[in-house]
Amino acid sequence: MPANKKLLILPGDGIGPEIMHEVRRVIDWMDRRRAVSFDLTEDLVGGAAIDASGTPISDRAMRRALEADAVLFGAVGGPKWSSFGFDLRPELAILRLRSELGLFANLRPAIVYDPLVEASTLKAEIVRGLDLMIVRESTGGIYFGSPRGIETLPDGTKRGINTEVYTTPEIERVARVAFELARQRQRKVCSVEKSNVMESGLLWRQTVQALRDAEYADIALSHMYADNCAMQLVRNPRQFDVIVTGNLFGDLLSDLASMLTGSLGMLPSATLGLPDASGRRHALYEPIHGSAPDIAGKGVANPLAQILSFAMLLRYSFAMEEDARLIERACVNVLSNGLRTPDIMAPGCAKVGTQVMGEAVVRELDKLAA
Repeated sequence: MPANKKLLILPGDGIGPEIMHEVRRVIDWMDRRRAVSFDLTEDLVGGAAIDASGTPISDRAMRRALEADAVLFGAVGGPKWSSFGFDLRPELAILRLRSELGLFANLRPAIVYDPLVEASTLKAEIVRGLDLMIVRESTGGIYFGSPRGIETLPDGTKRGINTEVYTTPEIERVARVAFELARQRQRKVCSVEKSNVMESGLLWRQTVQALRDAEYADIALSHMYADNCAMQLVRNPRQFDVIVTGNLFGDLLSDLASMLTGSLGMLPSATLGLPDASGRRHALYEPIHGSAPDIAGKGVANPLAQILSFAMLLRYSFAMEEDARLIERACVNVLSNGLRTPDIMAPGCAKVGTQVMGEAVVRELDKLAA
């Protein structure tokens, strides 16, 4: 673990700065109670960066990201910037970060915490105890393949083109992340594609199977078509442990899985690069929800996904498993005590705002560390 843990904080737009403020409380608590300090740098991203410098992320912020051991990201976007055009979207910041940092493996856990089991739109007996991890390839596939674009045909009509492309090394590296995670869990991986209609899907299936046979014989590997996986996530989600899939299907399936838990406001994510010779790897951590401009500035946003993203940061960037579990336990305890932000409000619970929820997490950390 680096002696000087360098973090770049990018709060972003909308509710991003509000929920990031509550993470800073947790970071301050760790400095005070766990004798763990971080070298923190903060910069602009998304719409805030467009307003300041005319670009979704500045070269200065990118340099800081490259120098950091981990990036903690809030959320970007909003109606203020919706008319700026396709090439000046706040969301381009995250694409540049993924590309230049080599962040190819997106980890999205979907966990149903006991206090929130009734918040799911599915029956409690279907989702109770759910704990699955979706590993999404995030720098390849149809979002990055070429040729791409919009062209005018001879008859004056237009055609939009996007290309699904995957190579063997791209598939192997994300599958290896999934297999390594499975070794720490239930040793089950489900690889998802559409090999029945897509050649890229057939290569995906063949490559994942070959890697498992060569290096991960201790892992039970299954294969599933993406449409069937969507159905199975709703029908029987607890059959899954780790799901590994490409960029497009991972985008869709991870959002579907997130709603099994009842609220986007509860779910963190990590996106990892390849480790270097020293074991250090670029990584970015963010909640999966958006900037929620409709509630920005009202003090009602749920900060738990951002706090839980910081817990993932401790686990995957600094191997601080004990501290990560401590923060996760504090979040669950707060929910067990009946505190709820509006997005997860339930009968008999106390509705609180962003700041009170963050303060409650710190109080629980005090109790757990006593």
